[in-house]
Amino acid sequence: MSQKTALVTGAARGIGLATSKLMIERGWQVAMLDRDKEELEKVSAELQHATAFYCDVSIPSEIDQTVPAILERFGRLDAVVNNAGVAHFGPIEGTDFETWRTVMDTNLDGVFLVSQATADALKKTRGAIVNIASISGLRASTLRVAYGTSKAAVIHLTKQQAAEFGEFGVRVNCVCPGPVRTKLAMAVHSQDIIDAYHDAIPLNRYGSEQEIAEVIEFLCSERASYVTGQIIASDGGFESTGIGLPSLRS
Repeated sequence: MSQKTALVTGAARGIGLATSKLMIERGWQVAMLDRDKEELEKVSAELQHATAFYCDVSIPSEIDQTVPAILERFGRLDAVVNNAGVAHFGPIEGTDFETWRTVMDTNLDGVFLVSQATADALKKTRGAIVNIASISGLRASTLRVAYGTSKAAVIHLTKQQAAEFGEFGVRVNCVCPGPVRTKLAMAVHSQDIIDAYHDAIPLNRYGSEQEIAEVIEFLCSERASYVTGQIIASDGGFESTGIGLPSLRS
């Protein structure tokens, strides 16, 4: 019961899986949440000190059932990583309200609901919340009206949470990944898009899931004990270079 415990949403793949693995390496025990039950069970079975919890963070009743189960299993909660998210890319006029709500339900409502459900447990341990937004929440881009707006809202929600939870010793920060070299990104990004990103990013490359996980784990740890309310772009400098990738616009 004395080993620190982290809850990671969207943990079955990508940044969530990389974060779960890294936190376990650093001595954490991890509650891995995802709505993809089959993939979650497969990846969590390969990890020690990890327990899988099937949960769709956009559904309040599932969160209400899952958080008590996590506390019963581990006895404490020291960090929450709100990573679960969905993406939709399309023009504003082609984004119907159902699509808009689907994105908001997971990307924004899920962060609010999980944070709210775990607040009391985090107050007891003076723990930390790390919300995962996106570079798309910091800078506008085409075809991202729902996704970018949801992530911008997460950024502001982070500041609200930091202001309110600080008096209880709970730190809240936000990580905004830039372009990350995931299997999905490499499958859908044409060479023109890859080249355009490289030209626009000062470090001249995509980031890795591991690099994003390092930032997240740091913010969860005591090494970041005086860091709260911060929005950290882990993006190779992309946010500093303005907007407008012609290959993406076309």
